[in-house]
Amino acid sequence: MAESEQTVIRSSVPAKQGRDFTITLPSSNGTYEAVAVLEHNEDAAQPPRLVKVTRRPVAPPNTASTAEKQRTIHIILSVGSGHRKAEEFFEKAVNPLLSLLYRPEGSQIFQRHTTQSETSILELTNDFLFPAANSGKPLRIILLSGDGGIVDLVNGLSSKPQSHEYVAPQVTLLPLGTANALYHSINANANANSSTENTWGLHALSSTTCKPLPFFTASFSPGARLLVDEARAEEALPTDEQGNGKLHGAVVCSWGMHASLVADSDSSEYRKFGIDRFKMAAKEALYPSDGSAPHAYKGRVSVLKRGDGGAGEWTPLPEQEHMYVLATLVSNLEQPFCISPASKPLDGSLHLVHFGPTSGDEAMRIMGLAYQGGKHVDDAAVRYEAIDGLRIQFDNGGEADADGRWRRICVDGKIVRVEKDGWVEIRREERRLLDIVVA
Repeated sequence: MAESEQTVIRSSVPAKQGRDFTITLPSSNGTYEAVAVLEHNEDAAQPPRLVKVTRRPVAPPNTASTAEKQRTIHIILSVGSGHRKAEEFFEKAVNPLLSLLYRPEGSQIFQRHTTQSETSILELTNDFLFPAANSGKPLRIILLSGDGGIVDLVNGLSSKPQSHEYVAPQVTLLPLGTANALYHSINANANANSSTENTWGLHALSSTTCKPLPFFTASFSPGARLLVDEARAEEALPTDEQGNGKLHGAVVCSWGMHASLVADSDSSEYRKFGIDRFKMAAKEALYPSDGSAPHAYKGRVSVLKRGDGGAGEWTPLPEQEHMYVLATLVSNLEQPFCISPASKPLDGSLHLVHFGPTSGDEAMRIMGLAYQGGKHVDDAAVRYEAIDGLRIQFDNGGEADADGRWRRICVDGKIVRVEKDGWVEIRREERRLLDIVVA
């Protein structure tokens, strides 16, 4: 049988009724390509199955990919993310493809890391990935995770000063989380095209095209605490030179309804429902059992807009009570939920989405428009604008907001509780920490 027709690897997964699709990936040395046939899972929230992968020669060789021979490849499996399918997807789809794509390159080094706890990726980044990148070693990270994996990479890579030798690691996203906001936003154009298959990141495994990942810094007043272990415990935040807590994010920083939904649904009981956990938490928040109106979040909100000179000034919003306050670097918080339609993939723009206290029905109506391609931004009740920073000051809540749950801030899924009379401030960053591999 000719090499171009030979089946190199066939999946051990039994064949089931489903719709097949095919992707073609160039090898690391450009002399051949892998043709993978995959089958969609019956559950669209589950990754596809690899049916078979074949190899066929390519001429002339693609010399543009030879630089990738020098990169050490790290594979990170976040086994607790989403539907907990990262390890299975790696063994049955990703590993067979990588074995074929990089098989001839004896100098290629693969290092596999499986998370053992919520802090595994952050610890790996602090202890190994950052020192390697900071010493000038080119890295490629294949991340089977949700948005939490990215925020841990961003925080680990930004925790220490960069040397002149620093080389931004390349990250290939394989969306094995619950919402996968960053992945779906990067692939927003493909998502909008019903004829384009969701390859779950496999299409980028051998790509040499990268773009810098935009991110922001969230600074917190002293005393703010990171909630962990389903909010049963709390930890101190890393601090800056002024003693303020800080976190970095690449997706979203929010307060109000969005932050509360993320925090309230962050439990093993809720997580088993996948993406529906947010809708379940929303119902409880918007329709309190005592029949009262949804909570009105009290605080002073200001936005920063830089002028041509780069300095800019803070402008307070007139409202003193709020329901939804969200600043985002991405377009989609989940595949069908377009929170910021003006955002383009990895363009670095930061947008504010805001509306004030309202009824549960009205809040559901507004959020429902986001599932219609982001039509909520055209609603008269919604403030939507490009900003460079956001500040929230908690000094006018009085006894009504004495409960700390109304002062919870969400940074890419992580929840920080700000103390009474405290504050949070976020700003766009210009540094280059890591690059995202795109196809």
